[in-house]
Amino acid sequence: MKKINHSVIQEKLDRVIDKLLNLEGPQNEEELAKKGGEAIGYFKRDFGIKEWDWPQGVGLYGLLKVMKAKKNSEYEAFLYEWFKDNIEMGLPSKNINTTTPLLTLALLNETKKDKEFEALCLTWADWLMECLPRTKEGGFQHVTSANGDRQGVRLNENEMWIDTIFMTVLFLNKMGQLYNRQDWIDESIHQVLMHIKYLHDNKTGLFYHGWTFNGRNNFGGIFWCRGNSWFTVGILEYLEFFQGSLNAGVKQIILDTYKMQVSTLKKLQSKSGLWHTVLDDPTSYEEVSGSAAIAAGILKGIRLGILDDSYLECAHKAIAAILQNIAEDGTVLNVSGGTGMGYNKEHYKNILIAPMAYGQSLTILALSEALEQ
Repeated sequence: MKKINHSVIQEKLDRVIDKLLNLEGPQNEEELAKKGGEAIGYFKRDFGIKEWDWPQGVGLYGLLKVMKAKKNSEYEAFLYEWFKDNIEMGLPSKNINTTTPLLTLALLNETKKDKEFEALCLTWADWLMECLPRTKEGGFQHVTSANGDRQGVRLNENEMWIDTIFMTVLFLNKMGQLYNRQDWIDESIHQVLMHIKYLHDNKTGLFYHGWTFNGRNNFGGIFWCRGNSWFTVGILEYLEFFQGSLNAGVKQIILDTYKMQVSTLKKLQSKSGLWHTVLDDPTSYEEVSGSAAIAAGILKGIRLGILDDSYLECAHKAIAAILQNIAEDGTVLNVSGGTGMGYNKEHYKNILIAPMAYGQSLTILALSEALEQ
């Protein structure tokens, strides 16, 4: 097994971070809008680093994780100004996806102690508990931003999507831990178990993109790469927030689900080291953001002793492939755009490829974990 070259990883990581800090939208936006718009994953708000939504929120979290790993405050000023600027400009509607930046804000404010930041986090956590639409059985309904309308929402009535665990549940759990709110912690546990109950496939160990109570099905029954990766990387972050305080039985169910998933992911890894955007369809394109999050989740599992060393080769192969997909200027290549719910594999296979903030940040998480090995 080829050893990971830390100096190469560090050099590439620095480039990826620099690109994230200066990320703009694609040059062919008009063409993308005309070519297919939403159907191919074109959502104007998703591009660049400046907008307040989930792609940028994931990007900010990547920066924060690097700071914590290095035990420095290198990007603190950037993060502080990003939040201040967005608050001053006016925030978009509250929904699942616009919650994402608040995880970084809550963690940043552990040291900043900014009253405006604190008030925003507390108000938003209350909103999640009291106002966010719920599915049957109290699941967090995957309400998203309306395309082209910052104050509008798309309700996705009675639908749960796997993205929600990373985008919203991590924040609610962290706020519960920070403010000793057991009701917030308990609700985060409820949501994780609900998503496992309805989105996890017991035959393969993989996760479906979504579940609808209206039709009582998993839509197209697709095993989407990045959707699965939100669980692979997010669930270990979730467990870490408990610092050993989570009920042992609940923790075991979550860990068994994680281990079953990564066991199958290991088998589905392509020869290149990446994973296909439809995991079990080798005719679908290989996708870097989901592959990076999977690699980060596997590497963290190894580091924490949850996975044994038999996963190292898989992880190292993924890191080598990710490094091959970083351009000279630090742009992470072959990242798929925002992906709405699909009813067939073609939907996922037709999503556009473009530089995205979450492509940068999930690569940051993967490379940072690789440096820990």
